[in-house]
Amino acid sequence: MAALKIANVNWQSKLNKAAHHTSDYSSTEAILRRGQAFNITLHLQTMVQSGDNFTFIASTGPSPAESQRTKAVFNLSEEGASGWSATQEPSEPGCLNFTIFSPANAVIGRYKLKLQIVSGNKVSSTLLGQFVLLFNPWCPNDDVYMANEKERQEYVLNDSGIIFQGLEKYIQQEAWNYGQFEEDILDISLAILDRSLNHRQDPAADVSNRNNPIYVNSNDEKGVVEGKWNGKYCSGTNPLQWSGSVTILRKWYRGRYKPVRYGQCWVFAGVMCTVLRSLGIPTRVITNFNSAHDRNINLSIDKYVDISGKTLHLTEDSVWNFHVWNESWFIRRDLGSFYDGWQVLDATPQERSKGIYQCGPASTRAIKEGDVNLDYDSSFLFAAVNADYVTWIHYSNKRKERIYSDTRKIGKFISTKAVGTNSRVDVTANYKYPEAGSLKERQVYKKALKLLAVRSTGKRTKITRRRRRSSVAWRQNMTQPTQKPSISGKLVLDASPVIGQDILLTLALRNLTSDFKNIRVKLRASAILYTRRPKAEILQLSRSVKLGSEEVKEISFKIAYSQYKNSLVDDRKILVTAVCETKQGASLLVEKDIVLQDPFLTIKVLGPTVVHKAVNVQVTFTNPLSEVVTDCVLRAEGSGLIKDQLRINVARMAPMESSTVQFEIIPYKSGTRQLQVDLVCIHFSDIKAFVMLDVAPA
Repeated sequence: MAALKIANVNWQSKLNKAAHHTSDYSSTEAILRRGQAFNITLHLQTMVQSGDNFTFIASTGPSPAESQRTKAVFNLSEEGASGWSATQEPSEPGCLNFTIFSPANAVIGRYKLKLQIVSGNKVSSTLLGQFVLLFNPWCPNDDVYMANEKERQEYVLNDSGIIFQGLEKYIQQEAWNYGQFEEDILDISLAILDRSLNHRQDPAADVSNRNNPIYVNSNDEKGVVEGKWNGKYCSGTNPLQWSGSVTILRKWYRGRYKPVRYGQCWVFAGVMCTVLRSLGIPTRVITNFNSAHDRNINLSIDKYVDISGKTLHLTEDSVWNFHVWNESWFIRRDLGSFYDGWQVLDATPQERSKGIYQCGPASTRAIKEGDVNLDYDSSFLFAAVNADYVTWIHYSNKRKERIYSDTRKIGKFISTKAVGTNSRVDVTANYKYPEAGSLKERQVYKKALKLLAVRSTGKRTKITRRRRRSSVAWRQNMTQPTQKPSISGKLVLDASPVIGQDILLTLALRNLTSDFKNIRVKLRASAILYTRRPKAEILQLSRSVKLGSEEVKEISFKIAYSQYKNSLVDDRKILVTAVCETKQGASLLVEKDIVLQDPFLTIKVLGPTVVHKAVNVQVTFTNPLSEVVTDCVLRAEGSGLIKDQLRINVARMAPMESSTVQFEIIPYKSGTRQLQVDLVCIHFSDIKAFVMLDVAPA
């Protein structure tokens, strides 16, 4: 009896990809989602014999084993112990059609599928091919199931987005090209899993755990991107110049897994969003304004300034203008259904957790309820959105005075992109109870403090002991009386601050009492990073002001372009402080963060956008400086529009001169597409703009 011979295997790519919502992947490989049936057709060279028995074997990882759930053996019309099954469907002569079903908790990754045929005494085995199995947000039994179709379209299938940056009072939109469906990106995402610390230590156990989104989210990925927050970026790319994940991931992959230089928080979050969406986990990017970095986890951020307003680094705590992380959607079998839903993952390497740089996944519900005793860094993330902010003036005689305690400054306007549009959605209520007129927020805060105190008693490490001492010291400091303020002040911009122009400011001081006040004012301006770390002093001024009973007076001053142009860092941020002292010894600190605005860059698409049809794009921009600008490069990218990043050299521009550049794009995917344009120049930090295009099918 001749053994059954297979001529070829049809993986029904178009049919399966449509059913599994994987049509957008730029791959000829079968890409499927778990918990869902798929179809294959075998074209035969010989006839099937009546006694032939078929057994399928699906396997993944370097050491497939049924005990590890990385190998499944299943017969026709019979569900295997692993939950995999196969049925034979009606077919044309000379063909065999099969429907194969994977369980909703299957390990994700690249599989081999074999068919074992028993014909009489003969056993033959044929490799049918390979397929990639992903998480399935469309499957109700998958841990990542998301019920809302519009949300699935946004958090799984949208390959572009918005990352919010700036200041709480000046929130900016930055376009980001996730590009999770671009060529090679899924392969690279799987390679990241294979480069993890867990995989290097025990590959078989690591692959076995890849059925669990918690495990995949908490993997240490050995650094796709290398972080850098100050200094020069000569040996790499300035983090501000990245516009998407595709270039970064390909550079990491083609560079033999060497971390790409350099990234900061939005870069880490953008790349992580790409990887998790490509694997099928619903993921979004979150921006937290006034984000606390609480190194000693005492839920207090102490800021020290000297009497001139200069920031003193007497603590490792800090407050960043903004910090960006990710949220992924899945259920928490480890914590209980109360904690299901959005889970925070912070990919920026800030602190070690369990010996490696990782943070999360922490349930947003746990953060909101102050459940800081739970695993996955919930205490660090609770502090990021809910720590108290305490300001001290440190005098030269080592005396310090606590002048301000703010319970509302940290964790403002927590933002993400809206579903289906580029508008901003405020998700602060997911992280904490209202801070204005709500007792619940303070109750949760006190609960978190108690839980941290309990955690730090008994057997503890050196770092836990240090945290507890800091927490006790802070509680003692908070009991010290703070004088009721006798003066108030506010720094106001007289006009929108634009790079290349002078900055005009006014300090308005008000006497809150009926007593005469003689006030010494020390004004200081510093160029800062978005982490609020000062990089260069720009301006120092001293003034004296006399205030009568409940009188208001204004001090106007300017920061000239000539004063800040050589000090300004790429973040284009300036911190202005005013320390105001009365003869009675009372002190007031007034601060203002300033972001210098970019000159406008406009994008005009000169015709309809249709798949496979060329269309011209015109970009116009103006040199904002009072000096000649040379050596600029215009860059453009966009998934579905441009295969590789486009780079165009820009000619010399005279002061305040406008320039226009035209280039051609040929869209290769239909639907709503994001075109990003970025002008990079050594004279000023990059200027970005984007436009959304509706690309018609060919």
